[in-house]
Amino acid sequence: MMTKIVNSWNDFDPLKHVIVGRADHSCIPPEEPATSEKVPIDSTMRGMWGPRPLETVEKANIQLDNLVKVLTERGVKVDRPEPLQWNQPVITPDFRTGSMMTCMPPRDTLLTIGSEIIEAAMSFRCRFWEYLAFRPLLSRYFNEDPEFLWSQAPRPRLSDKSYKHNYYDERISLEERLVRTANKDFVTTEEEILFDAADVMRVGKDLFIQHGLTTNRKAMEWFKRKYPDMRIHAVNFPGDPYPIHIDATFVPLRPGLIINNPHRRLPKEQRVIFEKNGWEIVDAAQPAHTEPPPLCYSSVWLSMNCLVLDHKTVIVEASEVHQLEQMDKLGMNVIPVAFRDAYAFGGGLHCATADVYREGTCQDYFPKQDFDDVTRV
Repeated sequence: MMTKIVNSWNDFDPLKHVIVGRADHSCIPPEEPATSEKVPIDSTMRGMWGPRPLETVEKANIQLDNLVKVLTERGVKVDRPEPLQWNQPVITPDFRTGSMMTCMPPRDTLLTIGSEIIEAAMSFRCRFWEYLAFRPLLSRYFNEDPEFLWSQAPRPRLSDKSYKHNYYDERISLEERLVRTANKDFVTTEEEILFDAADVMRVGKDLFIQHGLTTNRKAMEWFKRKYPDMRIHAVNFPGDPYPIHIDATFVPLRPGLIINNPHRRLPKEQRVIFEKNGWEIVDAAQPAHTEPPPLCYSSVWLSMNCLVLDHKTVIVEASEVHQLEQMDKLGMNVIPVAFRDAYAFGGGLHCATADVYREGTCQDYFPKQDFDDVTRV
């Protein structure tokens, strides 16, 4: 029997079906033009690459499996990808790199907009084939759901033309990095369409897309042409020296409420669209930890990388006591789930999932557009 499987227009309507990643065979990829600019100079991961230690993989999978259990107990259907042997080189006519990476964070690879799932045009060479881990799932959805539209963004070549080489050298200061971020000067060029799905915040008719180290303006123009009936907005966060993915910076909890990283606030001129439409932007609570776990690319602000199950319920990492408390004060029912052992494999609770089905339809949450919207592409 044919049935509707894919439907999701935002990150806060009731979640009924989701993909949760796996950490099997994950690797730390070798440096390349995209990744070398995203690893902080003082990170212990500089210069490291190869298969991740088996003990860490097992710990991550225990926490991923527990997340599946928590979701299933609350009536959410869960699918899992089929990991590749990531410790293989990626070879194309334009480049060669020593290994792939992981399929732990499906949120980076897959973008659900309504009844469509798009395979993203990612800027990391090591992630060139990552979408293959999700192909069996998408194929099944296609066979079973007559309304499901399976799409792939234009495949980038990721040749040297797609990057600014020697963009940062070892001597550049944090202040200089912040200047470049504020000036919207990033490692990716506009040679081809580049974006990670996790840089797109879906809010009904409006898509807010972070311009940063992972996603370029050409991608936003592609979205504008692909979805002429939707409104595409470019946002950036000048306080972030390594702007990668919007979901540890700007997170909607329910209609009208967003938490924003206080170190990476949305610029005043870009807040207008939210303020004019009655949305409240609240500073996220401070992280409970002063540094990320070992071998982790991400910052301590994965504390706010939560998974919203509905307008009143949210899953938060169990040790992030300040974020748990804030969510409670904001009127959310909070489910604590241990997840720090999985952080190093690609991010937090939101990163480790990709929507398949949320109840609800495409709503217009920003009907007031009668002003100069500086975020509009």
